[in-house]
Amino acid sequence: PYDDIYTGWAHPPRDYAKWEELVFQWVRHCLGRYGREEVSTWYWETWNEANIGYWKGTFEEFLELHDRAVAGVRRALPEARVGGPDMAGSDPKFLRPFLEHILGKGLPLDFVAFHAKGSPTYVDGHVRMGIAAQLATIDQGFRTIASFPELKRTPIVIGESDPEGCAACQGPPLAYRNGTMYSSYTAASFARKHDLARRHGVNLEGALTWAFEFEDQPYFAGFRALATNGIPLPVLNVFRMFSKMGGQRVPARSSAEVPLDTVLADGVRGAPDVAAFASVEPNRLAVMAWHYHDDDVAGPEAAVDLAVAGLPPTARQATVTHYRIDESRSNAYAAWKRMGSPIAPTRRQYDELEAASRLAVLEEPRSASVTDGTLALTFALPRQAVSLVTIEWD
Repeated sequence: PYDDIYTGWAHPPRDYAKWEELVFQWVRHCLGRYGREEVSTWYWETWNEANIGYWKGTFEEFLELHDRAVAGVRRALPEARVGGPDMAGSDPKFLRPFLEHILGKGLPLDFVAFHAKGSPTYVDGHVRMGIAAQLATIDQGFRTIASFPELKRTPIVIGESDPEGCAACQGPPLAYRNGTMYSSYTAASFARKHDLARRHGVNLEGALTWAFEFEDQPYFAGFRALATNGIPLPVLNVFRMFSKMGGQRVPARSSAEVPLDTVLADGVRGAPDVAAFASVEPNRLAVMAWHYHDDDVAGPEAAVDLAVAGLPPTARQATVTHYRIDESRSNAYAAWKRMGSPIAPTRRQYDELEAASRLAVLEEPRSASVTDGTLALTFALPRQAVSLVTIEWD
């Protein structure tokens, strides 16, 4: 029970000068241990979700806590990146007065941070995700920040960005975690964060998934994690896919994409969302495609016709590599179930699970023809699956 953890640490300090000195000494310790070059890259914020039970003081006391913390950090490291409020959600009744306080006093604000979560439920014997709730929180936060013209280019960090809010909780509504639904949700939601940032004209610097490693637990115990007993879950392979994208985002349009405003209002409850997110860098294009639906029920595959235009007119051949997360690829959970869900895998089984957890290719890299700067591919994309297609040319 969360009420049991809100003890003395959640209350304001009796002496704010001592609090500031504590922060100063902590930063000095970090400088001595890790070095200035490293610590200068860190992001410093004052508290976790001070707008809910983690903080038992008043809003004004939190502002004092924040101001004194920033003073302590900057006294030890003048170039330190400081920001906040790292709140739960993006309620403008908390976020707006915080930003007004910082700007009104001329205090440093190197980034703005808030948290955004979805809200899965269990309906008719299956999980129903709540992507609309998470994206609506992000939309509200971006709108509030964009209302301050001086913050339009200030980096925004979504400090916790997840399908729901309790990594350590278990239960039927959270059964999406081990399989590919977590993967397709992540692909679809991260792409929409960039769409919302572009809509509001703000600077989204990054979003963090809030996941943990739970020790001494059964395999695939149902926690919100990226790995279980050292075996990566399918969702980790989405981040591996993201790591293979670089350069600049380029438009990717789909006839089966659910419009952003529909996702914000209703989620993906009717037709599935079959859409894409693309990036380009010198001599390389990467396209991530997903087949997502809020409801974790079976459905037909999507027949994808991928058309790429605007490749260099001198390109005649390209190397195509197709990575895939689905029921049989990049999916240690499915492999574990096929083994009979062993409680204590043997060494051989563990090695097989580890191999199944790696990001896999749908087909080996192959050569494809480029005609007048265009390239076409076709493939089937199962429900809740994610593909990454990379195209490289000389």
